[in-house]
Amino acid sequence: MVVDRFDSDGLDRLFAALSDATRRDIVERVLVTEQSVSSLARRYDMSFAAIQKHVAVLERAALVRKQRRGREQIVRGDVDTIREAESVLERYRQLWVDRADRISDLLRDSRVAD
Repeated sequence: MVVDRFDSDGLDRLFAALSDATRRDIVERVLVTEQSVSSLARRYDMSFAAIQKHVAVLERAALVRKQRRGREQIVRGDVDTIREAESVLERYRQLWVDRADRISDLLRDSRVAD
């Protein structure tokens, strides 16, 4: 049995957070290197407050962690959460592979019976 780190609501928050292109871009950037919210805000054509809201959504989904360092809020990606998302998607992929294998077996068996 696979034990998920996230409950259903947590997975909903995770994939909802990743459904936005800006948030995916922020996650990619902070997985490479931690960045302050203000440095992230300079990269996008939107307000500082809008970037703060995106970071808050990512933080609630556990995709990033935010830490205050002096006057700055430093954001870094959470690799464990990315791995969890990968494992969830892998389980879905495996369901389809198993289904395709069963269909293939049925087709092979029907050819042998003919």
